[in-house]
Amino acid sequence: MIKTVSIETSTITPQEAYRILLACVSPRPIAFVSTVSGLGTPNLAPFSFFMAGGSNPPSVMIAPTIDRLGRKKDTQRNIEETGEYVINVVTYAMRDRMNQASAEYPYGISEWEEAGFTRTPSSIIRPARVSESPLSMECLLYKIVTHGEGPSSANYVIGEVVCFHIAEELLTDGKIDPTKVDYIGRMSGDWLSLIHI
Repeated sequence: MIKTVSIETSTITPQEAYRILLACVSPRPIAFVSTVSGLGTPNLAPFSFFMAGGSNPPSVMIAPTIDRLGRKKDTQRNIEETGEYVINVVTYAMRDRMNQASAEYPYGISEWEEAGFTRTPSSIIRPARVSESPLSMECLLYKIVTHGEGPSSANYVIGEVVCFHIAEELLTDGKIDPTKVDYIGRMSGDWLSLIHI
């Protein structure tokens, strides 16, 4: 039998719960989310609270938390204003610039330029997709479900995928070959995981 330490969540701070949660749910894929504000200002930000939903229709979920000052993140604000966003898969080659895009820039500052990513027009929606990403999903907002209040509380943003973009070089016999993607995942702390088969 494994010897464990039990920690009831009512006895710890949200910051302590955050650190434990990230160690328990690891590695996590990274959603590199591109949005535009209602006025058309572009935004680009990574989220490791990200997962697939169903496939009929295809759906995905990201969970931007409320920041330490009690504010919604720019990504969520933009999605609420426009109902549109693109989730771009992050590869190992993109890791450093993706981290640069995660810095806390003032609202309205474009992470695209700050991190040096290239915009490519989407097929259906206004936000651009990341040219450097080999897999992108154009999404329409289905629903936002809130859980908790104040800093570190969750907002589950559920989106319906309306268009997939797949780099031809990833295809083998018409199917995505996961060994060609060079995925990375987020772990706890500052650690990233390179995913190989």
